[in-house]
Amino acid sequence: MASTSRRGSARAGSNRAGRNGSPATTEAAVPAPATATATATATGTATTPAVATVGQYLIDRLGVLGVEHVFGIPGDYVLQLYKLIEESPIRLVGMTREDSAGFAADAYARIHGLGCICVTYCVGGLSTCNSIAGAYAEKSPVIVLAGSPGLSERARNPLLHHKVKGFETQFEVFEKITVASAVLDRPETALQEIDRVLEAALRYKRPVYLELPRDQVMARTLKPHRPPEGLPPSDPDALREALDEAIALLEKAERPVILADVEIHRFSLQDELLRLAESTGMPIATTILGKSVISEAHPLFAGVYEGAMGRAEVTELVESADCLLMLGCFLTDINLGIFTAKLDPSRCIDATSENLRIRHHHYREVRLDDFIRGLIERRPNVRRTAIPPRSNPFTFEKPPEAGDAMTSQLLFDRLNRLLAECPDMTVIADIGDSLFGAADLEMHRHTEFLSPAYYTSMGFGIPAAVGASMANPTPRILVVVGDGAFQMTGMELSTIAQHGLNPIVVLVNNHGYTTERFLLEGSFNNIRDWAYHRIPEVLGGGRGFEVRTLGELDASLREALANTTGYSLINVHLDSYDRSPALERLASRLSKLVKSEC
Repeated sequence: MASTSRRGSARAGSNRAGRNGSPATTEAAVPAPATATATATATGTATTPAVATVGQYLIDRLGVLGVEHVFGIPGDYVLQLYKLIEESPIRLVGMTREDSAGFAADAYARIHGLGCICVTYCVGGLSTCNSIAGAYAEKSPVIVLAGSPGLSERARNPLLHHKVKGFETQFEVFEKITVASAVLDRPETALQEIDRVLEAALRYKRPVYLELPRDQVMARTLKPHRPPEGLPPSDPDALREALDEAIALLEKAERPVILADVEIHRFSLQDELLRLAESTGMPIATTILGKSVISEAHPLFAGVYEGAMGRAEVTELVESADCLLMLGCFLTDINLGIFTAKLDPSRCIDATSENLRIRHHHYREVRLDDFIRGLIERRPNVRRTAIPPRSNPFTFEKPPEAGDAMTSQLLFDRLNRLLAECPDMTVIADIGDSLFGAADLEMHRHTEFLSPAYYTSMGFGIPAAVGASMANPTPRILVVVGDGAFQMTGMELSTIAQHGLNPIVVLVNNHGYTTERFLLEGSFNNIRDWAYHRIPEVLGGGRGFEVRTLGELDASLREALANTTGYSLINVHLDSYDRSPALERLASRLSKLVKSEC
């Protein structure tokens, strides 16, 4: 899939992508979307008056698309745009760091459907590159709005502050990590460029970039403008033939299974997935990245498939399927248990927003939503695959007691019980054993588990809690974060306190980078210990707890749950070499693999 970008008149018509990602040198259509969920809001019929300004049109389009919050940090090149946003119904959410703003917008987009950040030139924009790259990797549609020096001042003052190399440097960087980008430096084409770039975010579910020189914010348009009208449907012949072949395989199979992944989240296809499973009786397994696409208490939910990292019965169910219906799957090394998965393409129907492959046949221009709905309408008569009983990863040789020292297994057992008592909670897992351990938690609602499980950037968790809270303030948020990740972005608790948010933050304090310790030991894996539980004394607005035993954890969780007026930070001390059941499974199976190859 090629990115689409334009920088001023010199770039007009260049580097556009053909349908389904095929490169094109002409004005070919871009790939068909997986769903047209946002079409009604993305399009509009009212013609924009000729006197509209570029900045105002941009903000109005964000509002039509349903963006209600914009995350960022102000700077002089973007202040005028900030003022317009402040005067609009959209709410500005100031963060402590630009990369944190990107994480917050990413989490917001995963829940709300579309996220947005607004930052200044280079020092602001380039600071977001890591979080925006993560959003690109994991198909999260974040709109990056960046200010830049005015066109007139560039000629008079070429050595302007924040500039790196050339004035186009920031744009060129974001071309690499977004699916569409543009510099709005020509009022006569700016509105069309805004529409083109925003439409790409909706089609591809990936980040996009719009750069607005500060003397163009109030630039007037020259003629009336009508927003775009809808997204192209699937090719009917390709869709029909794909459904014919898929249904023939499903009805012939003895053990059909569904494997659902991240695009079910991104394109809001959870209800369709559930209807398909319930109408056919096929069990559903998910990947880590796709975790919580349906309630994990549903009788058709089989478990999280993670290759060697997953539970044995789930691995056996998925890998023994003679027809595996893969819906919206993103086959990363993490999803595949560090490439310990064994999936035979000749047994797979692999449908994503960008491609549909049935065994070794490829179908172009078939949308994911049309394919799933087509399967539902055709009502395939498939055999019922037995769902194995779910093993309990939280078993103990003897009943735990209040005085027992904390372990990872005890911690995640108690968090799992908490979710059973409070099933409406949203869980945000940062990277490392926080993610691996949280993979075993049972989620009771769909799209209530967030984690950068492919790009695996540390520091996602705390700023993501800001974005998730803004996107949906109703569920209580539980953040599981390691001490290393917390030291990167944990000061966003200040933003959480400023807005009166009340997440429960469980800090897995194992004094360093535990996952790396099992890969290669060294002093570089150690970090300085903080009195994390005392951070609320500095920031205010929250409560801190220190935990070394099971009894202290139980008491802290009860008090944190009761503390609804602010955040709670629970500092859980673990041994540096302790690890979750999921990481233990992976280490055990990888060691067997290594021994068998020696």
